[in-house]
Order: sequence, then structure tokens, then C-alpha cells
Amino acid sequence: MAITLREVAERAGVSRAAVSRSFTEGASVSAKTRAKVMKAATELGYSPNMLARSLTTRRTQLVGLVSNNFRNPAFLQIFDLFTRALQDRGLRPLLVNLSDENDPDRSVQLLRQYSVDGVIVASSHLPDAFATGFRAAGIPLVQAFGRATTPPAVDVVAIDNIAAGRMVAETLISRGYRRLGFLGGPATASTTEDRLAGFTEVARAAGAEVSVHFAGAYSFAAGRAAMQSLLPGTRAEAWFCADDVLSIGAMSAITDAGLRIPEDIGLIGLNDMEMAGWANIALTTIHQPFEDIVTASVDLIAERFTDADRAPDLRLFPCHIVERKTLRPLP
Repeated sequence: MAITLREVAERAGVSRAAVSRSFTEGASVSAKTRAKVMKAATELGYSPNMLARSLTTRRTQLVGLVSNNFRNPAFLQIFDLFTRALQDRGLRPLLVNLSDENDPDRSVQLLRQYSVDGVIVASSHLPDAFATGFRAAGIPLVQAFGRATTPPAVDVVAIDNIAAGRMVAETLISRGYRRLGFLGGPATASTTEDRLAGFTEVARAAGAEVSVHFAGAYSFAAGRAAMQSLLPGTRAEAWFCADDVLSIGAMSAITDAGLRIPEDIGLIGLNDMEMAGWANIALTTIHQPFEDIVTASVDLIAERFTDADRAPDLRLFPCHIVERKTLRPLP
């Protein structure tokens, strides 16, 4: 039988209300009383019933973790970080897959059915209407990996994707590449648009030739198929694939065509997901600080619970090159 709140109160010699307050964050209870309650709870093996408590507090501690890119291995790392960070804060993650969803109103209704206290949209290319739809419905919201705009319409935690694109172009130019290719994800994704804008700005200013192409998704299969179709007619000496999983798909197509990386074609990605560092891949890439972005996103959603009316915040984190084996060395 489950240990009840009443049994803990009797063991601790306090009221049931004191036990309830001891397990409620921010509730008024003396340190001495809390210590007695926690000692009794430990001895009895008591754990508070979160669902029952939500009926009293009207807070479920549920945070919707929303994405539409569950097929990208990078997001397995991101979800792992998010779920652990939320649980460490006493919050409970609810994963919501919007891969085939295109109606923001229906998504808002879905999250309301679960009575979430807030939503973190963890997506690099979910349309902006989803984030603004959640906010318009009065659901506290943070957009992780979103587009940096000033002022932001919602809380956004991300990298400066334009600056990342510039960094890639500068890296390729410094290594003597002059015929460059860009392979992005979906053309309408804000990350694709911004990384391309920064990349072409620097490359063309340096007099480099740039060819621009897009894959249908941020996936291995899409990257491989796109590169297979491009290789017969391409003049590119090096490719910026605007996502690591696209890069790994492109790498597969390049090596299957009998070409060597980096001797025949250079390749650079973006994200620095765990797989990019595997010995048989060794992808040179731009490091996106997943852990910093996740931590800041969880901090912001927690702040939003206590200050729902504060102005939206924009937090950007810097990136850097991770040197591996898919680009020619600096001269």
C-alpha cells in the first residue's frame, strides 16, 4: 500500500497541511518542520502524488517539449539534455511530435488537453506561427534553436545562424577553396535562410563562386539523395552542408562516387552532434552549444512561470569550428 500524507504527518508529529507545504516549492514552512517531515518521509518511503497535488495547486509541472524533427540524431542529444534538465528542476517533460502537423491551432489545443504549464519549442524549422500561437493562447513559451530577431516576439535561445554561415565561408576561403557549394535543409527553414545569407555574403565578397542547393529535409537520406544528384555536374571544391546529418548523407554519396574527402571534395557541417566525431566520420563542423542552449531555455521557462508578463528575451550563444578530417589543412 502507498504511504499516505496522513501517515507522514503522524510520524513527524505535524499537521497534514505542514507536510503538504513541505513538499510545495515556495510554500511557507519553517526549516525545522521541513526537516522533520523529510526525515519521516524518508523513513516511510513516502513520495508525493504529483497528479493529486496539481488539483490543489492548479499546476501540473508538465512542460511540453515540442519538435518536428525527431528523425535527426542531433535532436536525440537535445531531448536527452532537455528531459534531464527539466527533471532536475522538478518539472516533467511531455514530448510532442509535430512532424506531420501544419495547423498551429490544433497543436495549441493538444497541449491544452494535457494542461501543460509551459511549452519549449525545440525546433530549428517549425514555422513561427506555432510559437506565436502558443503565446497568444496564454501558454508560457520558450523557442529553442529559433530565429534571432530584435525585438523577439517570444523568448528565444539560439545561435546567430548568419554569423555561423559567415564563419564557414571564412574557413573555406582561408583554406584556398574558391568554388563553393551550399546544401541546406528545407528552403523555407529560417536556419537554412540565415546560414545561407551569412555564407554567401562572405563568399561572394571574397570573389568565390557559390552554387546553392536545398535538400527536402534535415536527414541522412535527403543529404545523400541531394548530393547524388549534384555530383555529376558540380564544380564545387568544398561543400557547406548546413547540418551535420545532411553532411553525413552527402559524405556517403561522395565516397560511393569514388571521390575522396578532403582530397577531391571538402566538407563542413554544423551542429557538432556526437556522431560527427565518430572515427569513421570525423566531420569538420561548427559546434553549436546544445547544453548551454538547453540550460538557458529551462531557466527562461521557469522564470516565465513566476513572471508571465516580462518582455520576451533573446539569448544567443557563440559557435566555433571543430577541426577534424573533412577539409584540407590551412596553407
